[in-house]
Amino acid sequence: MTTASSRTWEHAVVTGGAGFVGSHLCGALLDSGAAVTCVDDFSTGRPENVAPLLDRPGFTLVHANVAERIPVQRPPDLVLHLASPASPSDYLRLPLHTMETGSLGTRNALALAHDHGARFLLASTSEVYGDPQQNPQDERYWGNVNPVGPRSVYDEAKRFGEALTTAHAEAEGTDTCIVRLFNTYGPRMRGHDGRAVPTFVRQALDGEPLTVTGDGRQTRSLCYVEDTVRGILAAAAHGLRGPVNIGNPGEITMLDLARLVIRLAGSSSEVRFIERPTDDPAVRCPDITLARDKLGWEPVVDAEDGLRRTIDWFRATATER
Repeated sequence: MTTASSRTWEHAVVTGGAGFVGSHLCGALLDSGAAVTCVDDFSTGRPENVAPLLDRPGFTLVHANVAERIPVQRPPDLVLHLASPASPSDYLRLPLHTMETGSLGTRNALALAHDHGARFLLASTSEVYGDPQQNPQDERYWGNVNPVGPRSVYDEAKRFGEALTTAHAEAEGTDTCIVRLFNTYGPRMRGHDGRAVPTFVRQALDGEPLTVTGDGRQTRSLCYVEDTVRGILAAAAHGLRGPVNIGNPGEITMLDLARLVIRLAGSSSEVRFIERPTDDPAVRCPDITLARDKLGWEPVVDAEDGLRRTIDWFRATATER
């Protein structure tokens, strides 16, 4: 089996490459010496995320909807499929687009990889575990997902993507890998995308109350984007098929997160409790034993450090948020 440190890439295609995680991944691949084709329809990704990469040798930006086609000019040896609305405000606004990206988009990305003998990686999500009845969640857990709830357009799109990826590997021999990402955060998140970290940071810097849903005792596990990107690349370079959890096992309640953001931002904001969304998971924490044992990967950026960096970025880009 290929080890995580023994594989390099000549040309990587990153779908959703102008998104939050995707843009960081494009930069890391360029830094490693790979040429990168970033494919994005800008339904949720932003051109400014990849603007600094446009003049770098080997970088190509393609505006396309992956559910329709993935036009690339040269054969890839790696296809990283990240395209999908990922924040609640986006997938609730774009329900059909989200499901088409997870189904037709995944099929097109798999076909691209298969046709060129490339390695394929699906960026799935911890949301496949739904509102889990097991904590922490390991990869053997099948989850507890409401298939017709408001979050289902994202949860089920990713679950279908995993099933399709697995079927493609079995039926066509495609070299595939599935990673399940947990609550990634960091610079380039949008302040109004509905996720906890950017919402809290924006509110704290603007002096607004931090809106904590429910009683704030529900938990999440926050993984800084640099750690997530390292995990994705480690999984891509390894022969592991997965799924494998990529996340930080440090669990924090939403109320404690809000208070931490207020402290780190030096804000005078208070906490205000609001109604908790339907099917909002009570807990979220990855078991990363598999990633540690097979990939030699674990997160290294702690919550305070990562949040400080994120707050600094939001502060520096206040006029762009």
